[in-house]
Amino acid sequence: MSAATTSRTHPGRRSIARGTVFSETMLGVLRLDGEHRDRRVRLDLTVSSDRVMRLRGTTEARAAGRVRITGWADDPDAEGELEISPLARRRIRYRLAFTAGGRRLTLDGWKSVSPRRPVASMTVLPFTLHENGAPIGTGTLRFPLRTQLLPFLASFRFPRSRNPGAFLASRWRGEPGRTEVWYTTVTDPDTGSGLWLHHELTAPADGSEPYAHGWAAVFPEDGPVRHARFGPVPWSGAEPGKPGFSAGEVTSRPGRLSGSADEGALHWDIAERPAGEPLFTFPRWSWNRPLLPAAHMLPAARSRYDGTFTHDGRTLTLTGAPGASARIYGHGNARRWAWLHADLGDGDVLEVVAAVSTRPGLSRLPPMVFLRLRHHGRDWPRRPERGAAGWAGAGRFRADPALPTWTVTGRTALRRIRIEVTQPADRTLALDYTDPDGRHATCRNSERADAHVLLERWWFGGWRTEAEWTLDGTAHAEVGTR
Repeated sequence: MSAATTSRTHPGRRSIARGTVFSETMLGVLRLDGEHRDRRVRLDLTVSSDRVMRLRGTTEARAAGRVRITGWADDPDAEGELEISPLARRRIRYRLAFTAGGRRLTLDGWKSVSPRRPVASMTVLPFTLHENGAPIGTGTLRFPLRTQLLPFLASFRFPRSRNPGAFLASRWRGEPGRTEVWYTTVTDPDTGSGLWLHHELTAPADGSEPYAHGWAAVFPEDGPVRHARFGPVPWSGAEPGKPGFSAGEVTSRPGRLSGSADEGALHWDIAERPAGEPLFTFPRWSWNRPLLPAAHMLPAARSRYDGTFTHDGRTLTLTGAPGASARIYGHGNARRWAWLHADLGDGDVLEVVAAVSTRPGLSRLPPMVFLRLRHHGRDWPRRPERGAAGWAGAGRFRADPALPTWTVTGRTALRRIRIEVTQPADRTLALDYTDPDGRHATCRNSERADAHVLLERWWFGGWRTEAEWTLDGTAHAEVGTR
């Protein structure tokens, strides 16, 4: 990026960079070539940058959101970039890619900032619509000051900014009895197929040599689940400058997943584009200081995937497929557990881990629930400990991890949630895990699960529906037992 920021450093302390996140809504019209009428357009975007925005410099930012064009397009997964340079270059440029009627289009335009009319010039966006590089229409979008100025200002956040790739570096420092996982789950919107790539480092508790292994699985819409394992091979350690996982030809690196299994019967080469800020399912401190039996987080709450996955002579081609990668570091698998990743659309994401520890005393407790809902750019509950332990007056989150349908319920002071997940037997894969101490556990995973999520808010003496989502075959879920 051309806009760099500096942060104060103190002896013995690590500097913390801050990013910028805000939401913006614009309304306007579009006229396609050959048409004699205008179509109404609405743009709802979440803009994020790894740097604090500098008005005197140039800030490059990512944009994701929804593009609606009356009678033609409604794409909740639009993506692109902004060049924010109101003083240095006197413009704010937008480039957004979205789909309309199966056609891949690009909206390209900029606000020309004028010092004589700063407010008016920064709220008007003339644009051109392109298809395959050729213009097919023009239009104008406007920021409605009267209705959107306060929500726009209130949406600004300055989160700790870290490159998602930084979270792919191995946490293991040679201790025996540890497990570290890099995994990715994806849904192909064109075919309904699901993918699961699991990469694992195991350091046995008896001090023997650590090893790398894992598996790949595809959950096709029109056939049985297919999977294959790779490894084990000796863990060679992280290569300098290459954070991530490597086991022979199988790798999970920032921006790229590649490898093969079952003598090449399964083969994949997939590019990953992070589309959201990190999401810590467990408390953030538990990832930095491994005091809990395990910790779980997502380097980016949402990602998009492009590439190919080949199995048994069939090739699945991914184009902007939604999914996410996640990280686990700990002492092994729980006594029993349940997991859910749900891309809810419009930038909303739900992540749930409910687990019973194997540690003495904790193993007799009901499942502890770590739940994180990112809704309209904000995370709820504000602290993941609330769901796991319950706070005074805040209630407790509960999970019933049974199959084929399991549930999670819980509330805080003003919100409550109910989640129901169904993993049909024909869409679920059972796999055996080996812990560092040699004990075994079984997980039952589905990358084509169903889910229903009801979020309610306390309002004027009663519970009112705040949001409701239904996922048909696009939820990623798992239940594990011993």
